[in-house]
Amino acid sequence: MENFEEILRTDLHQFLLSMKEVDERLPECPDVEEKWEEIAKAYIPDGIREFQDYPSASLGWMMYIGMAVAKMWDTEWEIYSKIEDLYTYMRDKRGYDQMDEYIREEVLLLQGIDYTVLEKVTGECASRVYNALMHQHLEPGTKEAFNGYVVCLHQLYLTGAAMQLKRMGYHMTKME
Repeated sequence: MENFEEILRTDLHQFLLSMKEVDERLPECPDVEEKWEEIAKAYIPDGIREFQDYPSASLGWMMYIGMAVAKMWDTEWEIYSKIEDLYTYMRDKRGYDQMDEYIREEVLLLQGIDYTVLEKVTGECASRVYNALMHQHLEPGTKEAFNGYVVCLHQLYLTGAAMQLKRMGYHMTKME
């Protein structure tokens, strides 16, 4: 699975780099990364339930969550970091099915072309990850399939956070 995670990271990074959505060097944001495990535990029951019929949504929503957490980190982290279950907090605003719209509209404050472009980019990233997961030929319902799904979610979460950090003006450059 470690190799699969690296393949996903590289593919998403190169794809988004070509669209100028991330920098050559991906950002490090320990506060956002530390929220991953708690968010994943809360998200996985909903995500798995939706995966069968809506795999792109099940995967893509995690990318939006990564963006939202990065935005929260930048704006009011002293408040948001204390929320026990950030995933449920976001999901319950409009429900699972409209979580993407809630995040784009209410958290990221996007409208018009920016709203639409982000929807397309996120959809493409989710499709790429889903395709890579299917090419692993993991037997559904197995521990390996579950681990593969979690690896996909993790990379989408980190990628979403990286995209949002760049959009907010955080750039990672090598120090001389």
